[in-house]
Amino acid sequence: MKKAQLILRFRERRRRKRGRPPKREAGVSHLRREDLSRHHPVHVTLRTAAGLGYMRKQRVVSAIEEAFWQARARFGMHVVHYSIQGNHVHLIAEADDRESLARGMQGLAIRIAKTLNRIFNREGRVWADRYHSHVLRTRREVANALRYVLGNFARHARQWGDRAAQFADGFSSVRFLGFATDDAPVAAPRTWLLRVGWLPR
Repeated sequence: MKKAQLILRFRERRRRKRGRPPKREAGVSHLRREDLSRHHPVHVTLRTAAGLGYMRKQRVVSAIEEAFWQARARFGMHVVHYSIQGNHVHLIAEADDRESLARGMQGLAIRIAKTLNRIFNREGRVWADRYHSHVLRTRREVANALRYVLGNFARHARQWGDRAAQFADGFSSVRFLGFATDDAPVAAPRTWLLRVGWLPR
């Protein structure tokens, strides 16, 4: 009696494609940024990478405020208002032009990144992407941006049902509004739009 022949089937193995893996889609466009003049403030947002740590702690905020203070007179850019949230930072800044803003933000982002890595005892990437910026050209845009930045924590707190929504955010520049001193982390506004233009008439 003949034995049935055993048929072995080999699964075809797929070759892995060689070369660099595809880059993830950037959250912030890498197109040329908007033109900026010294007459217009700009709203800037920096978002941290996943797993960095919660930034709304007094020692973290104090360190970031120190970085703001040190950046007040560098590269033609300075921070006028800010709000520090758990995983992102909102800034309203003034700069001489687009290049001054880019240099200033690069220096500020590096300084804050080194500070956060030291505080959280870690190494590696701190920011999720490039900073996002929006030039504020009108009185309405500036008023809306101030309302958004200085009221950012209250907006989040309302979503959480937190009573903190009733109070001014201590981790923002709201306490310096109208009287930025030499030792404050923010600079007094120079643009007409941030000094008086945003006020209701």
